[in-house]
Amino acid sequence: MNYKKLGNTDLDVSTICLGTMTWGEQNSQEEGFKQMDYALEQGINFFDTAELYAIPQKKETYGKTEEIIGHWLNTKKNREKIIIATKISGNGVPWIRGGGFQYSEKNITKAIEKSLGRLKTDYIDLYQLHWPERKANYFGKLGYQHLNKEEEWNDFEKILIILNKFVKQGKIRYVGLSNETAWGLTKFLEIAKIKNLPRMVSIQNPYNLLNRTHEVGLAEISVREKSGLLAYSPLASGYLSGKYMNGQIPKNSRMDLFFEYWPRYRKPNAEKVIEEYFKISEKYNLNFAKMSIKFCEIQPFMTSVIIGATTMEQLKINVESVNVNLSDEIIKDINHIQKLYPNPCP
Repeated sequence: MNYKKLGNTDLDVSTICLGTMTWGEQNSQEEGFKQMDYALEQGINFFDTAELYAIPQKKETYGKTEEIIGHWLNTKKNREKIIIATKISGNGVPWIRGGGFQYSEKNITKAIEKSLGRLKTDYIDLYQLHWPERKANYFGKLGYQHLNKEEEWNDFEKILIILNKFVKQGKIRYVGLSNETAWGLTKFLEIAKIKNLPRMVSIQNPYNLLNRTHEVGLAEISVREKSGLLAYSPLASGYLSGKYMNGQIPKNSRMDLFFEYWPRYRKPNAEKVIEEYFKISEKYNLNFAKMSIKFCEIQPFMTSVIIGATTMEQLKINVESVNVNLSDEIIKDINHIQKLYPNPCP
């Protein structure tokens, strides 16, 4: 396994992070336990979750994933070996504290206390804001449109002051962002520096061969400010494993169960581009999924790549990506496709 510092902290996190969002929906607690056992055996010390999980989101499964992780931690008695990242949900989910703006002192307090309880732990290593409260272009929405009369979302300084209280209490160690823009990350970092408040040590956004938009405005910030990317969806919801090629929809796969929930990687050029990347993996005798994940891992702005799997076979393939070597020729071929079809699924 490979390791990197989490931002400017002294924490060494595995460059492969275990994603958990299917636990409590597609995966049982027993299966989640097996995944965590295997991940730890392979040197993965970084687990990512959220209060919102399991996914697809629904009231009945809210908090289930954190509960599964908590039961595992309580059983294994190995909390000190694991770096846990979780998230407070943004606004818009009616069954989470009424669905309004969530980053107030009242709601952040409730969210942290509940997550600590479900995770059966005294502290959270990395606490992330799941998405911005303002109308930013996240979750694949491009073309920011400013509203002259915005609702008054919680301002950045206020949020950092609230989070700082929990840092001082020892309930959270570090803070990070998710689904955030370059402007948002920059403002949080600027205010943290001026006001001596907790700085955002990471940003969890999508990054994969079909969506390299992080390279445009966020890569330089990630490197220079030591607020590295935690890349989610490195396999583009499974499309970059090749299992959905030629119109195939394997039984019990994510697209078989929840097709309408994940339209993001079914854009006009996606199928053709996936085929071109698959040809590269064949040309160099590489497993397509391993090549796709490794490309993410080696980026200079990357801290860790969040993998998710519903089967142990998938998990083993994903973890084995750390042993893949991508030569300059392979990178050249990959970048050639990016030039021809830039970011077909942003």
